[in-house]
Amino acid sequence: MTLPSADWGRLYLMPVWLGDHGGIEQLPPENIALASRITLYFCEHEKTARQMLRRMVPGIDLARIELHRLDKDTTAAEALLKHLSNGRDGAILSEAGMPGIADPGALLVSAAHRSGVTVIPLIGPSSLLLALAASGLNGQSFTFHGYLPVKPAERRQAIKRLEQDAQRSGAAQIFIETPYRNDALLADLMVTCAPGTALCIAIDLTQPGGSAATHRISDWRKRVPSLGKRPAVFIIGK
Repeated sequence: MTLPSADWGRLYLMPVWLGDHGGIEQLPPENIALASRITLYFCEHEKTARQMLRRMVPGIDLARIELHRLDKDTTAAEALLKHLSNGRDGAILSEAGMPGIADPGALLVSAAHRSGVTVIPLIGPSSLLLALAASGLNGQSFTFHGYLPVKPAERRQAIKRLEQDAQRSGAAQIFIETPYRNDALLADLMVTCAPGTALCIAIDLTQPGGSAATHRISDWRKRVPSLGKRPAVFIIGK
């Protein structure tokens, strides 16, 4: 892209809710005002994006909204930037929480920086930071690992490495899982980790019935929860 930076619009990172419950009172007024003004969005799924925009601005005219697919298979993020030409502002909408964090929005953000586009993150929910804050584990030194391997043997090896890193450095080790594999991951944590290892399980944060609890593995083993298909964040600590 060769347009000078002065010709670019701004790229906003617009957080959304972490679940189906919640109204505009959970988002800053600035976000709602921007959602009322911006007509250009980048998203993983158009259906979800429309639902989120309706929640933010109930009377929004979706006919004037322009949506562009941005997912893990996007190979030419730079090409999407052309929609920001002539000073037009746009925003990335995540499926849940903050764009760019465990989210393909990072592809477009990286392209924006290379092209001189101004990137503006907005305040909003992030399940990872909320879980870490509520965990009581090391909030000054931590690593986010994304998704662990799917194959059980490889997943258990990864868990052991994270546990060793936590014990050696004291840093909190954060990871997530596709909800339908939550219980399989938890079972591997129970059999792989040492009794004294700390584990935080944060479920459905900001949603009704959501919780965050940190216990030693020995205590979790006494009463292993059934997580089901609820969004969860896991943190291993010293």
